[in-house]
Amino acid sequence: MVDQAQKLNGSCHCGAVTFTVKLVDGMNTARRCTCSMCLRRGVIPVSAKLDELEILTGSESLTSYQFGTKTAKHYFCRQCGIYTHHQRRSNPQQYGINPACLEGFDLFSLQEVPILDGTQHPKDNADGQIKWIGNLKHVPKT
Repeated sequence: MVDQAQKLNGSCHCGAVTFTVKLVDGMNTARRCTCSMCLRRGVIPVSAKLDELEILTGSESLTSYQFGTKTAKHYFCRQCGIYTHHQRRSNPQQYGINPACLEGFDLFSLQEVPILDGTQHPKDNADGQIKWIGNLKHVPKT
């Protein structure tokens, strides 16, 4: 369980980029997305406000990637290639954080993760609503 008020430490794979972050609602914001970027990188991001992420070391090692509307900014370590976070298109006041980069976090502790239809982005829908299309489940083998 991640304490919502707790600042968490994180890093990329090679350790060039280190950061602290306070999540909006712990791991309760975890979600999968079907957009082309999320499908390819396979991450289940969690949410943080822009001012709750602090890059401690390696800001010069971060590189970004943008596509489509160029609203979202996806950040990667230029040394090891690990995606650490992105500024969201759906809410540019938030970052999506790669929880696999957080110290001590077990990604498989997320038993069920909602999946949103990223191919029908809320910013592209007339009603602006997120379309939830299912759940990703981790069922431990017994």
